[in-house]
Amino acid sequence: MRNRWMTAVLAAGVLTLAACGGGGDSGGSASGPGGLEVPKIDKLAALGAGEGEVNIVSWAGYVEDGSTDKAVDWVTGFEKETGCQVNNKIAGTSDEMVALMKTGEYDVVSASGDASLRLIYGGDVAPVNTDLIANYKDVFDGLKNKQWNSVDGAAYGVPHGRGANLLMYRTDSVTPAPTSWNAVFDANSPYKGKITAYDSPIYIADAALYLMKTKPELNIKNPYALDDTQFQAAVDLLKAQNELIGEYWSDYTKEVQAFKAGNSVLGTTWQVITNLTKADGAPVEAILPTEGATGWSDTWMVSASTKHPNCAYLWMNHIISPQANAGVAEWFGEAPSNKLSCALTADKSHCATFHADDEAYFDQIWYWTTPLAQCVDGRTDVTCKDYAAWTQAWTTIKG
Repeated sequence: MRNRWMTAVLAAGVLTLAACGGGGDSGGSASGPGGLEVPKIDKLAALGAGEGEVNIVSWAGYVEDGSTDKAVDWVTGFEKETGCQVNNKIAGTSDEMVALMKTGEYDVVSASGDASLRLIYGGDVAPVNTDLIANYKDVFDGLKNKQWNSVDGAAYGVPHGRGANLLMYRTDSVTPAPTSWNAVFDANSPYKGKITAYDSPIYIADAALYLMKTKPELNIKNPYALDDTQFQAAVDLLKAQNELIGEYWSDYTKEVQAFKAGNSVLGTTWQVITNLTKADGAPVEAILPTEGATGWSDTWMVSASTKHPNCAYLWMNHIISPQANAGVAEWFGEAPSNKLSCALTADKSHCATFHADDEAYFDQIWYWTTPLAQCVDGRTDVTCKDYAAWTQAWTTIKG
């Protein structure tokens, strides 16, 4: 597990919607939240022979060819079977992924929820013909046609995996055991200076989710759709929390070390971080608090200007196949998207640990979604704060 590559770090970025009219023909458009139009781009009608190569942008650990660990390779077999040579570019942030896809030099990207809508509305990715992807039928229904990977029922990619942002605590220091996110927001917390939080503007959604459950008068319906009043309430809560924070984390290895050393005893985490911290002997547990949590689900998306559409589709079908998806899920530390993968993981308890087939569990998760000025909760009578505003606010929150 120490060899896992987990660099899914969300960086601040400006969501520019002015360019949404480009990238497609003038034959019409689909409507998104608030009536925002999506460029009209045709999806692939039929699958043909591979073009010999596919250029991919991915998170580290998603496209392993045996060079990191000889036993971890779901690329070589794909290349031999399809004749599509895989050229992979690892991106460290969602902003980098968006920028790379805008060059038109890449065919496929493993986009997180804070990037996927930018790519869709920017005309950088095409809708996907899921009828041409045989393994799509075995993807968990809870991941299909969601707000971050579809518009008006049109799929803009295939789901890769998912996970929740949990609350981790040291059992020898934090008593009684927490059940609510109040544990990290309580201004009178006895753990001041030893609380940690995820270092990204998207963390504002965690505060919004807590307020959605505890301050009903704010009328928050979606933690990624915040008007001026709702947004200011979340920012104020996080500014107050800043006084409690010992350190923010984005590198998961640093969070493991902080909890091992006792420098952090309470804060947001991922299940895989809890597993690693436990494996290193630290007395920690992680819970899904009563309010639910934010989370993430990445999506394989195909470029609107791909030069290798057939290899791109062959790759998307392969990476969500039962065997490959099982391999990625274990290596990276997440729930697989293909329900048949659970029978193929080396650790037979992997899917139980990551709640892969527990839809009741994931019904409590609000997956990362790009905040837009056109409120993603469907409101049209107000303007919501977009990701640029979230980015600016995050700077002031951290001081």
